[in-house]
Amino acid sequence: MPKDGHYNTRTGWLRAAILGANDGLVSTASLLVGVIAAGSGHGGVLLAGFAGLTAGAFSMAAGEYVSVSAQADSEAADLARELQALQDDPDYELDELAQGLQARGVSPDLAARVAHEMTEHDALDAHAREELGFTETSAGDPLQAAWASALSFAVGGALPVLAAILAPSGVGIPAVAVVSLVALMLLGASGAWLGGAPVRAAVLRVLFWGSLAMAVTAGVGHLFGPLV
Repeated sequence: MPKDGHYNTRTGWLRAAILGANDGLVSTASLLVGVIAAGSGHGGVLLAGFAGLTAGAFSMAAGEYVSVSAQADSEAADLARELQALQDDPDYELDELAQGLQARGVSPDLAARVAHEMTEHDALDAHAREELGFTETSAGDPLQAAWASALSFAVGGALPVLAAILAPSGVGIPAVAVVSLVALMLLGASGAWLGGAPVRAAVLRVLFWGSLAMAVTAGVGHLFGPLV
């Protein structure tokens, strides 16, 4: 458990890392299972695995960077509008802050005093927290999210590729599936433990979606493999 007893300080990098590792495992394993089911040779299977691993890692990094940057830009725009509102009509904003505190159970007189003191201390920070819901822990770092996602995708995706490399001839699909599902179980349990969430539900979620993805792509490989 964190020293302060809370897990929300981990959510920024933890979400990106868990998403990246899960996606790396599921997408790479599913790709390999589909290619093996289609009848590709060992070289073709490994080529598909490494290509999917590389493309996926860069795709995850780009996606995380763009999405977190877009969120940061939106928050910055909201803060700029709030700052302008504080400058244009400070009395209205003070009353709005007091009403927000009242809505959370603070008595009217106390809410007015607290709103006044919060405004005197840092008006923009007070409105960012109380009105917009922005805090230090909710702010994302685009580079941190991108690196966490890309690296975790690469680590997750490397496991099914390694299983495909080491698997004896004829057992590629079972080897990739077993290694990937075991890794998904460990990933789900670790992510739940790090985030202070129930472990069993997290494990069942990743097992269900991982199994479904590999089953569907195996079916696609069997169906379309003879046609290509």
